[in-house]
Amino acid sequence: MSLRIQRRRFLGGALAATTIACPIGVVRSEPLAFRDDPFALGVASGSPRETSVVLWTRLAPRPLEGGGMPDQPVAVDWQVAEDDRFARLAAQGTEQAVPALGHAVHIQARGLRPGRHYWYRFRAGRASSPIGRTMTAPAAGSSPARFRFAFASCQQYEQGYFAAYRDMAARDLDLVVHLGDYIYEKSWGSRLVRHHEVGIPTTLSEFRDRYALYKLDPDLQAAHAAFPWLAIWDDHEVADDYADDRSYTTRDPAQFMKIRAAAYQAYYEHLPLPPSARPRGPFATIYERYRFGDLLDVMLLDDRQYRSAPACVGGGRPTTVPDCSERTLEARSMLGQQQEAWLDRQLGSARARWTIVAQQTLMAELARQAEEGQRFWMDGWDGYPNARRRLLDSIAAHKPANPVVIGGDRHAFFVADLRHDFGPAREPVIASEFVGTSITSQGPGEASIRGALKANPHVKFARGDKRGYATADLTPALCTIGFEALADEKRKDSTVGRLATFVVEDGVAGAKPA
Repeated sequence: MSLRIQRRRFLGGALAATTIACPIGVVRSEPLAFRDDPFALGVASGSPRETSVVLWTRLAPRPLEGGGMPDQPVAVDWQVAEDDRFARLAAQGTEQAVPALGHAVHIQARGLRPGRHYWYRFRAGRASSPIGRTMTAPAAGSSPARFRFAFASCQQYEQGYFAAYRDMAARDLDLVVHLGDYIYEKSWGSRLVRHHEVGIPTTLSEFRDRYALYKLDPDLQAAHAAFPWLAIWDDHEVADDYADDRSYTTRDPAQFMKIRAAAYQAYYEHLPLPPSARPRGPFATIYERYRFGDLLDVMLLDDRQYRSAPACVGGGRPTTVPDCSERTLEARSMLGQQQEAWLDRQLGSARARWTIVAQQTLMAELARQAEEGQRFWMDGWDGYPNARRRLLDSIAAHKPANPVVIGGDRHAFFVADLRHDFGPAREPVIASEFVGTSITSQGPGEASIRGALKANPHVKFARGDKRGYATADLTPALCTIGFEALADEKRKDSTVGRLATFVVEDGVAGAKPA
């Protein structure tokens, strides 16, 4: 179903006085007037629960100049309706957009009905927003016949256009899961088609402007307005390849944590995250579990904020290097002790037909053969093999139904079997893994992909030459994963076609081509 995003008159005539509170301006009877559109960054929804959903917008009439808002709170009126003409209101209210949050609002609209579509909109002063569509989660105990979602990551603004989001917005989906690198803090790559124009952000105002640049893209706005999103970050929302308080780009941990605090706040200000994810300085809890009836459990993980420092690189950038004893220390973690324990509890209580573990990168081992022996990439799970083992042990012990791991980060499509031992021994498959390629970010070379397939028999499919995203279509009997590939990310009008399709059958371990 295609969602046509349009601006309509928010309210009119006598109806206005009865359906929504008057906004706060300088004088209550004279609503605040904006010289430019305060809703230029669009609208979004996320964190869908059975009876609630988070609604987002940010007032920014001059998005690339700090927002252009006065240094005072501004009232934002909001409505949720059961129809796109807003004839049947389901919820409404007024929220204060405050300078401390860049005049962004995160509204938890409550009292909604499970498993149905809603439409929403905002008003500030005399300005009205585009209309967005969202959906609540199916009720606990219900058995949806079907659930469809897309997952995406890695949208380097300069390396391509967001045509993949235009295609996504036109599909019949229930959800979008974003797996990190929503923005890029730095410029890199070849054949750039547009530009950040400024350098690497390190302050809150600079991060706000970077997000505003990305969110001005109409295709990205369309995908946000069409479906509720779940979102987790990776590294480029802060700094390339960082781990907890360690960054090869900013060696002083205290200085880096100031940058991280600014980056985390800007991330929160621009995504439809629940209030529980609001940062406390350089700390924020984004890992969470979402349930969609009896069909689907989704565990969102954070593998950046708590991970151990990279091994085998002496404090430098975590590249692909020969193995060393530090890599296999038992205490090393990708998720941190607290999140590992939380995930173990969630897996133990999962009762849905499908269990989706959504994290940032490729979980399967991807060893490289070299004259001096195997080499491993230290910024991924290969740099934390015992943390990976503990996660897979938890899945094997609790046996949640049909576990599927999804990821991004690698700028390539991957399909893999996850096992205790990734060597030649044919151990049982614990979970199936699917990694989506990047929305725009440049991928690995053909030789690298060929070598990965040859050296890693548990990797069933790999393509690094295409940009795009992945779709998941779940029924009680089948999980169908589609790899949706752009013809040319350098073209605004690029088309999208299905590159490959894989299926996982209920109760059958491992993925196979459709």
